[in-house]
Amino acid sequence: MAFSTPSTAYSRDLGDELRRLRETCTELNAAKMAVRLGWDPSKVSNLEHGKARPSEVDLVQFLTLCGKDVDYFEHFKRRYRNAFEEYIVQVPGNLRTLALAESTATKVFSYDVLTVSGLLQTREYAEGVFRRSGFVVAERIPELVQIRADRQAILRKHNRPECVFFLHELALRQRFGDDQVMEDQYLQLLFNVHMIRIVPADVPAISAGLMLFEFDKAPPVAHHDSDLAKLFVQDPGAIVRTRLIFNRLDEIALDEQQSREKLAEYVSAPREELDVPGPHLA
Repeated sequence: MAFSTPSTAYSRDLGDELRRLRETCTELNAAKMAVRLGWDPSKVSNLEHGKARPSEVDLVQFLTLCGKDVDYFEHFKRRYRNAFEEYIVQVPGNLRTLALAESTATKVFSYDVLTVSGLLQTREYAEGVFRRSGFVVAERIPELVQIRADRQAILRKHNRPECVFFLHELALRQRFGDDQVMEDQYLQLLFNVHMIRIVPADVPAISAGLMLFEFDKAPPVAHHDSDLAKLFVQDPGAIVRTRLIFNRLDEIALDEQQSREKLAEYVSAPREELDVPGPHLA
């Protein structure tokens, strides 16, 4: 049987993968899949929405009907073994859970210190970030830039999430390309300034970068990204602390008009003024 349990960002990723397998490996809809498996129809729906924890027997039956063998089952089980935990750690290159959280959220709050948020980056700026990081092989950069661009589609949806991007001014001073790349990035931010709040350079960074996703029918999820790992957190205490951070950012950040004026300074400033000394971190 499938045990009911609060869904997480990663369990919804698990459910989405089960749905994808059903749709690509069989000709069955969810109801017909349930009949073939001898399950209640709601069970397939709950599994594919990440709302129920599947047992090993559930997974064996589901994946076998999708034509998968025992090796695939073992890999799948290892991949999603912690899907319902309140703290999920993933390798940096795994973008599926993050993209799914972004695309299903009703509200997205982001705080970035060293770079512009990936949801607001131009392609050329994103390429510069990946090249400067030193953690990505050159051959994979075009693929990662495309994935980042694809994620930005959520901002063009008619029912897009309510987004607030808190951007520390330090990120504006970091150069990830030539003058034209940086000018285009500043203009991209100006175009989206209705969603942006600039945190002035003289305000100490209060976090290394953070995101908070809120959903209609699921608990909120906090996300922290680094070069070493991606962390998804659903622990209620951690969510409270994350909200306190964003409440504090709301108090200290510039308002929309002030943020527009600050961004305009960077668009019109001579480029040499932006070449600040010191290390440039991605």
